[in-house]
Amino acid sequence: MASLDRVKVLVLGDSGVGKSSLVHLLCQNQVLGNPSWTVGCSVDVRVHDYREGTPEEKTCYIELWDVGGSVGSASSVKSTRAVFYNSVNGIILVHDLTNKKSSQNLYPWSLEALSKDSSPTGIIVSNGDYDREQFAENSVPLLLIGTKFDQIPENKRNDVLTRTAFLSEDFNAEEINLDCTNPRYLAAGSSNAVKLSRFFDKMQSFTDRRRFNFKSLHYD
Repeated sequence: MASLDRVKVLVLGDSGVGKSSLVHLLCQNQVLGNPSWTVGCSVDVRVHDYREGTPEEKTCYIELWDVGGSVGSASSVKSTRAVFYNSVNGIILVHDLTNKKSSQNLYPWSLEALSKDSSPTGIIVSNGDYDREQFAENSVPLLLIGTKFDQIPENKRNDVLTRTAFLSEDFNAEEINLDCTNPRYLAAGSSNAVKLSRFFDKMQSFTDRRRFNFKSLHYD
């Protein structure tokens, strides 16, 4: 039996936004009953059928690396986290829809992770400001996920979704908004499930291109 491809995706965002609950839902299709703070990093696996139903179809392991900590952590903590950022094939950016600060913090989270990638990201910092337009230059696939959608009052949802739409444009990424305690948000055939599958396909394509370029570099 041929070995399955291993695809690594980081799950990044502030503490308390629901990353562990999200990863459990994605990998186990179950609600995490008693979530706790993640210390260091935890890894779970999801099996994905790449380009299902096409001649290119193959099965791969999606490793979801749930990175704990705060974006404002001390440099020593950031240095320790950096070991998790090697050989990344995709990034899921997670924010709490009821907490605007957690959305804003996705910019430094992304910069911290992408600056460790072996390929130039095009993301620069000038006088402490993040050049958001430069995220369009990034080749690593990104997906934006907003949690706690159920906690937004009906009369405020349009404003929140408008704000997250701008965030999605900044990162050049599709967005999914959900409640991690309700699996129906990722039900098969739903728009969220389609976006998730499309993101995993992009990661596999990115992995294949990187592998091809690596082989070409060493055989030339």
